[in-house]
Amino acid sequence: MLTGWPSQLDELFGRISGEFARAEPRRQARKYLEGLLGGAKRKNGWQLAEQIGDARPWRTQRVLSHVLWDQDRVRDVCRAYIVEQLGRDGVLIVDETGFLKKGEHSVGVARQYSGTAGRIDNCQVGVFLAYATERGHALIDRRLYLPEDWLDDEHRREGRIPADVAFATKPAMARAMIAQALDAGVPCGWVAADALYGSDKSLRVLLEQRAVPYVLAVRGNEVLNVLTAEREFLHLKASALADLVPEDGWKRLSAGVGAKGQRYYDWARLRLFRLQEPLWDHWLLIRRNRKNHADKAYYVTFGPMETTLADLVRVAGRRWAIEECFEIAKQDCGLADYEVRSWHGWYRHITLAMLALAFLAAMRRRLNVERGAAAVRHSSRLPTACRRSATSSPPSKGSVHPGSL
Repeated sequence: MLTGWPSQLDELFGRISGEFARAEPRRQARKYLEGLLGGAKRKNGWQLAEQIGDARPWRTQRVLSHVLWDQDRVRDVCRAYIVEQLGRDGVLIVDETGFLKKGEHSVGVARQYSGTAGRIDNCQVGVFLAYATERGHALIDRRLYLPEDWLDDEHRREGRIPADVAFATKPAMARAMIAQALDAGVPCGWVAADALYGSDKSLRVLLEQRAVPYVLAVRGNEVLNVLTAEREFLHLKASALADLVPEDGWKRLSAGVGAKGQRYYDWARLRLFRLQEPLWDHWLLIRRNRKNHADKAYYVTFGPMETTLADLVRVAGRRWAIEECFEIAKQDCGLADYEVRSWHGWYRHITLAMLALAFLAAMRRRLNVERGAAAVRHSSRLPTACRRSATSSPPSKGSVHPGSL
């Protein structure tokens, strides 16, 4: 049982309370944050109002629409809080998620591919940045993707989208968020992303110029350069390079713990043609299904020369953390339950939902620490073999409602 969480939530809200000049909007923002952490099945306006004791949702909705506050400064607080709570050995992970919509008036909504639905559907798409360590993970930045049709239609964008917002691809948004996080001093050991972002050569250049290691997924048709031991220069697709790995060149390693235990795959890496100074190196990392050898995944990687295969596998496996962030944020923090249509409304709701997720991540870390300490105290009275078992079980990954702590 974790006690004292209300005071912890008060402390977190105290970091952003100065954004609200008047007492009444400040109280409503605090209620909104607590409502996002509550047990309502859906965190829409009416259900949130019922949960926090308001007869109507209007006062809380005004927090997202009319009250003056800076959602980017709150985002900065959320980012700093996560680093403080989860440690300074983090991996930055970028990915997008869809928000299914029925109408056509929400800013940025269009028929576009949604990984959430697994198909083209009517939705909004947000690009997110997550921070993950061994202690936990949470979202630290967000961008709303605007299809070109929205920005080219003056009637649609007038009064709804800031005049200085121009079209940006999803990879361009990812580069901007990563650069902003690095400029803000976020300690970053590695960057990980799926193939949509890994295939963006501008992202690779950005990270290499900043000496930030990365493990970025690419498609099998990504053309790469290899200099063989015989000094032969090869210019081949990633899938063709994988075929050059001899059977004894594969090593079975775990990509981390999944829902069914350790996720074991066969792994190999090939050194790519290097343009950097010798202190750094490039590799093609290849993941092969243990049973179906034709099922492979590919990663372009960059890191210090002493980086091991196990290091690269660990980072590749860490990418799943952002998927869990989306799942928990949508199920437990109302990330996708908003009813706003405006640009500022979207950013404000998403930012407060991210702050709620950050609080859950911090409380989950604290709960795991307390459980670990209790296990150690209990195991001191057990035989040695049982003591090892009591202290080596992995931490639970489920979300934590404050009401159940």
